[in-house]
Amino acid sequence: MRYKTRTLEKELVRAVGHFPALLVTGPRRSGKTTLLRHLFPSAQYVLLEDPDVVARVRADPHSFLDSLTLPVILDEMQNVPGLFAYLRARIDHHPERKGEWLLTGSQEAPLMKGVTESMAGRVAVFSLLPFSAEEVSTTTLLQGGFPEVLAAPDVADIWFRSYIQTYLERDVRAVTSIRDLSTFRRFMGLLAGRCGQMLNKTDLAAPLGVSVPTITQWLGILEITGQIILTPPYYENFGKRIVKTPKLYFVDSGLVASLLGIRDASSLATSPFLGPLFEGLVASEIVKHRLNRGQERNLYYFRDRQGLEVDFVLDEGNRRLLLIEAKATRTPMPDDARSMIRLRAAMPPHAVSRAAVIHAGTAERAAPTPLCPGIRAMGWHALHALLEETNHPA
Repeated sequence: MRYKTRTLEKELVRAVGHFPALLVTGPRRSGKTTLLRHLFPSAQYVLLEDPDVVARVRADPHSFLDSLTLPVILDEMQNVPGLFAYLRARIDHHPERKGEWLLTGSQEAPLMKGVTESMAGRVAVFSLLPFSAEEVSTTTLLQGGFPEVLAAPDVADIWFRSYIQTYLERDVRAVTSIRDLSTFRRFMGLLAGRCGQMLNKTDLAAPLGVSVPTITQWLGILEITGQIILTPPYYENFGKRIVKTPKLYFVDSGLVASLLGIRDASSLATSPFLGPLFEGLVASEIVKHRLNRGQERNLYYFRDRQGLEVDFVLDEGNRRLLLIEAKATRTPMPDDARSMIRLRAAMPPHAVSRAAVIHAGTAERAAPTPLCPGIRAMGWHALHALLEETNHPA
């Protein structure tokens, strides 16, 4: 697969002239290394997963750093978090030098601990997720956005199976000492069946025979390694009793489809999980759009105790909200906007800047169309155009 332009490139180029170091985090195989090596082809490249290299770093970090030619790409920094302290000393010795240390990492929380303790104010931090539809128009609900799946869709089932096994053996064990990986694998499958639902840890713990604190720990592992998205409820009180439980989505729709055993388009079309998978796809596209522009996620959902629910509430700032409903249909109807109409009526005047129903229409049918007063419908491939209005309102 030839190189595909990443939306995050603009932010990285902008930051490299102002920060001594860049750090790109995200799930394994999302394209972090490819991105940095494309943007900075003259930089030396060092993979910090090679056992010999890791041994050198741990034995004599000063000599290791002395051997490098700057700028340098240090790939998979989570394997040697102690190196951050030595990088800080070198950066502080020459604070005027920018863009010399280009770093990647797959395990966000352990990695970020090293960053916050040693590199605060010295490093610009970004997250890179798999391809969005904005970046590669051929992404699908079934395949997701991992670069290697899009490059070889005929063997996607083999790739996902191998990815899950590698993820369990490397990332999960690196973050915590889980002995029974088969139970964790069952947990991932169980979680896939809860995609798009409010999180119920007790419901997850019972069939696995583990405790709720263990489920909390495992969810944390999936979140910090970039596999799931936990969307919090929108807490603003509009005279309603609001639920306070987050909703669960997977970052990549292809991965969750694989976990559910959905292998082809015909199986997906008749699957009871089609709606939740599509909703998760929309959630992921929103998060990708925001992170690719260096923005906070600011993504919520709304549900009150009476059952009024809107899939997504995007906080645009200045107390202005974008409401989105995700519908796995190619023929949206005005009734699909009913929840947004009710919620908008309960909000203060002008609180909602825009509202839209995002549907499963193809790219050719993605042009926005009026659905009912103040609400448009558009195919999911055009979602990024709607989100761009967030930054540049008409």
